[in-house]
Amino acid sequence: MVATTLRETALATAHVKLSARMVDFAGWNMPVQYKSIVTEHMATRQKVGIFDVSHMGEFLVTGAGAHDFIQHVIANDLNRLTEPDRALYSQLCYEDGGTVDDLIVYRRKEDYLLVVNASNIDKDFAWLNSHKSKFEVELTDISEQTGLLALQGPSAVPMLSEIVGDWVAKLPSFGYGEAVVDGNKFSFGRTGYTGEDGFEIFVATDRLEWLWNMLLERGAKYGIEPCGLGARDTLRLEAGLPLYGHELEKDITPIESGLGWSVKPEKGDFIGSKVLAEQKAGKLDRQIICLKAEGKAIPRQGYAVFHNDKEVGFVTSGTQGIFVGYPIAFAMVNRGVAKVGENLQVQIRDSRINAAVVQRPWYKRKK
Repeated sequence: MVATTLRETALATAHVKLSARMVDFAGWNMPVQYKSIVTEHMATRQKVGIFDVSHMGEFLVTGAGAHDFIQHVIANDLNRLTEPDRALYSQLCYEDGGTVDDLIVYRRKEDYLLVVNASNIDKDFAWLNSHKSKFEVELTDISEQTGLLALQGPSAVPMLSEIVGDWVAKLPSFGYGEAVVDGNKFSFGRTGYTGEDGFEIFVATDRLEWLWNMLLERGAKYGIEPCGLGARDTLRLEAGLPLYGHELEKDITPIESGLGWSVKPEKGDFIGSKVLAEQKAGKLDRQIICLKAEGKAIPRQGYAVFHNDKEVGFVTSGTQGIFVGYPIAFAMVNRGVAKVGENLQVQIRDSRINAAVVQRPWYKRKK
């Protein structure tokens, strides 16, 4: 067997110094936790957490045809970004409506920045290149040169405002800004993947450790905690946010995943628009739903879901809802049993556990 060398972010040594437990995630050596997933989850819900997400991918899109190209390949409507320094959540889809990946598109003053999932960088870049021939556009993969940190939680905004300036607090959700601190330039979007307010902060890879250390130092009085991928997953799930490879896949469309709000067939033709328009209009056989399970047993990915002894679907993600206090799960089920209030059962080992269909999300922050 040939040994595979895991890729690492520029913070790998810093994580080890903080006693992080490192794991293989999509070919990357990444921290899954530091103190504990519960500690990191609660710190993000109540104070502020910092995450190394530099394994994510970043592509620049430039050229006269950049707008039209992106509009052609994403399901959302790029025209919603009526001015620079704004961002948009969307998906790349195949012709049959299945998901290539989900991403965030930043409209900046001189270009567009696409942020994609770490496990899909090579696939996404090849797929985008395969669809650009009709457009005057250039694609550049800047993932290797780009570090990315997520600063999330109710104290994230006052903390970054203190560092950068009061104007940060006025930045709208999915807004974008740039700053220079101690002679170091970085940029950030008011975005995130935890259900909390906060930022995703971009910096040159060779300045990533400076940014990490500066934020930990300046955030100490706010109760900042370094957080791993374990808490990132429990936070996103509790907030009802889908994950590629679970609630989105090549055979799961954004409509099936419950993301119809981000799919805009009315904008005109785009890749996958015909199927997605039909599904959004009601031609849908199955969909992702939210379950609240009874007892302490946790529904896990792949577990079968039943309704009146008939198998009707499967769990796509499941965990203990750390903040809400009960087991939760996303599941793909037949549409006929997907309405809120329906009582289903999840097969967990030798037992079937009752689980009710509930409104998405399980957790929603107070604004």
